Amino acid sequence: EESGKRITDELMQKMASIHMHRMRLGPGPHLHGLSLPGGIPGEAFDYFHEMILHSETARTGTRGYADGLVSGMLIGLPPVLNFAQPSLKARLADEIFTGKKFICLAISEAFAGSDVAGLRCTATKTPDGKHFIVNGTKKWITNGTFADYFSTGVRTSAGLSMLLIPRGDGVETRPIKTSYSPTAGTAYVVFDNVKVPAENLLGQENKGLQVILSNFNHERWMMCCGAIRGGRAALEECLKWASQRKVFGKPLIEQAVIRNKLAQMISLCEAHQAWLEQITHQMTRMSYKEQATHLAGPIGLLKASATRMNHKIADHAVQIMGGRSLTKTGMGSFIENFARAHKYDAILGGAEEVLMDLGVRQAMKSMP
Repeated sequence: EESGKRITDELMQKMASIHMHRMRLGPGPHLHGLSLPGGIPGEAFDYFHEMILHSETARTGTRGYADGLVSGMLIGLPPVLNFAQPSLKARLADEIFTGKKFICLAISEAFAGSDVAGLRCTATKTPDGKHFIVNGTKKWITNGTFADYFSTGVRTSAGLSMLLIPRGDGVETRPIKTSYSPTAGTAYVVFDNVKVPAENLLGQENKGLQVILSNFNHERWMMCCGAIRGGRAALEECLKWASQRKVFGKPLIEQAVIRNKLAQMISLCEAHQAWLEQITHQMTRMSYKEQATHLAGPIGLLKASATRMNHKIADHAVQIMGGRSLTKTGMGSFIENFARAHKYDAILGGAEEVLMDLGVRQAMKSMP
């Protein structure tokens, strides 16, 4: 987290050896036939198992490093697994799951974030129809500095499309300095006359918006898992500190105002955890397509509410920890990182305002 270095190849291989890269993508055919940690058959792995993985990653309290743990794969590989041609899917999945190659999702631009329809990066088909020529830029791309492949949203002849673009001639990445660790590999990406085989099209040409939107649900749900567990971990730190810190001759937790703050934090954590588990249960009973139809709104509302929750938790935590919450080392280091980085989840994967509006609009569609 502090050094900003990319995760080591040794760690990538260890994760691959226990199928962790596969498990973090959730249940599916990519796990079938495997024996997972705890003796769980790959076919029995469900979204509750996956929820634990994302929650435990967040518990480390290292927001940038957590994203550096190939979180780009979690959102960049599903479009390949769900929409690529079989030969491309098989080759790429093997490279990624074994930890030999890295992939990221390249959607956001300086001109378009939550407004996906505003993308300006173009892909023009060659006269023989065998290639696309890609020109444009992408910004704030997680894992982009070290990615070997980019699942990229582009504007084609009559709409949006998704292309898998390998790193090569015409692809340039530059690190972006952000308020969390450079380990995340946040990048500005430039595509300059990049020649991409037409076979690298993900889904149908000019119908890439479906691919992009179908990917959002799982991404936002993963962020809910991490955000809610991060808030609970911050609460835990505050409970421990309030129990041992003495002020005015007695433990901090004996101050009524501190107990009131803790009560608010506990209530928020418990309510959001219950909401998360309710949605997770629904996911275990729905197909990928059904989730896109019925859960986009609820997941969007949960994510927006969870990030609002962490805004309040961070505020209370800083007041409870005092000066220690401002230092990057020692007992307050977790809260310092949490208070500095919790707003990432309010922006990445869709801004709070956009997701709240989505939730209401989807609810209105279902009204009689």
